[in-house]
Amino acid sequence: MIHAYKQNGYNIILDVHSGSIHAVDCLAYYLITNYEGLDRATLAKSALVEFGDDGISQADIDETLEDIEALIGAKKLFSKSGYGAFVPKRSTDVVKALCLHISHSCNLNCAYCFASQGKYNGERALMSFEVGKKALDFLLENSGTRRNLEVDFFGGEPLMNMQVVKQLVSYAREQEKIYDKVFRFTLTTNGVLLNDETMDYLNQEMNNVVLSLDGRREVNDRLRRTYTDEGSYDIIVPKFQEFVRRRGGKGYYMRGTFTHFNTDFLTDIKHMADLGFTELSMEPVVGPSDSPDALTTEDLPVLFDQYEHLALEMLERKRRGEPLTFYHYMIDLSHGPCLHKRVAGCGSGTEYLSVTPWGDLYPCHQFVGNEDFKMGTVDDGVTNKELLNEFAGSTLFSKSECQGCWAQLYCSGGCAANSYNTTGSINGIYEYGCELFKKRIECAIMMQVADANAK
Repeated sequence: MIHAYKQNGYNIILDVHSGSIHAVDCLAYYLITNYEGLDRATLAKSALVEFGDDGISQADIDETLEDIEALIGAKKLFSKSGYGAFVPKRSTDVVKALCLHISHSCNLNCAYCFASQGKYNGERALMSFEVGKKALDFLLENSGTRRNLEVDFFGGEPLMNMQVVKQLVSYAREQEKIYDKVFRFTLTTNGVLLNDETMDYLNQEMNNVVLSLDGRREVNDRLRRTYTDEGSYDIIVPKFQEFVRRRGGKGYYMRGTFTHFNTDFLTDIKHMADLGFTELSMEPVVGPSDSPDALTTEDLPVLFDQYEHLALEMLERKRRGEPLTFYHYMIDLSHGPCLHKRVAGCGSGTEYLSVTPWGDLYPCHQFVGNEDFKMGTVDDGVTNKELLNEFAGSTLFSKSECQGCWAQLYCSGGCAANSYNTTGSINGIYEYGCELFKKRIECAIMMQVADANAK
């Protein structure tokens, strides 16, 4: 299987199963994209008609066809699936990461919040140290031989429960020595409660910090508002700038959300870059289709254009020595994930679990609040084995719509929560998200082709 497309003046061929990328001239592009439908003689004759006026000779066509056949022989073009008898299944006995819902409360009242302003369709609550300690103990006891463990502090707004965050980090550091483990912490914040003391602490203890900002003042303040109905932009931007300045190069992401009302999200990315933020992520809103904020089919061409222009903007900034990182364009074509990871996906519901303030276990943060997806508790562990096995069996191969898709080994079948929320099944396909994902992968590959050609 191949995927062929043109972008930014490049003719790009992706050989899906080998992962090989070929940037080719117009003749090779024509021959490759018609190769499987015509015999060699007919293809050569067709190419001569197509390109004869451009000075292409029969010898040029024959030479290019020989190059194509050499690539086929080397299994770098039209390669077949090498999965064979490979039967992927996620582990059901090793947990490597937890998302701790340290706060089911928030000090902002964002209109599009999937977590219903931090309450997850339930009651406001803060996680106690005792519950958090049990969660970390559960992770340690179920991590097997895995040494590096991930813990995300999530909400709501985690800074509303900062004292417990500190207690849990301190406890985890003690356990590292006992269990010979290493904890990597991430925290997501809206920034309202950032102060000097908190900034210094986060910069010391958090391997990554996710900062929430949607971009321009008018875009951010349309939906990200306080409970007194004020915009949050002027409150948080100066704090974020100071935080990143103090961060000293450690990991962070400025994470925004674009909706039907700011499909020109590249303008927001540029705005955040101009504010001094270089590590960026802009996510499409996911919510009810009847919401006025929901993205529409008519928005897709605009969004595709924005992604392509973002890639060009990033290439230009890199050329000027002012590079940006965009989360969705981070792709390693040479040393990417292993086949099991590509097929099994993010590990939600098996290797990765979310913990509510009360100690209930869910497959991930997007399932919290739906009792059908409660998997157990930090006291009893995972008791819903049927649900565990359902997530363990949910892989790329369990989704029939993915089998003919060129992007299958990049998305691993997509997000289980988005699939469930749009189709009613974790093995369904969120088609709108698929379209955006494929465009992002095309842009990411094009950027690497451009970088290679610039060397």
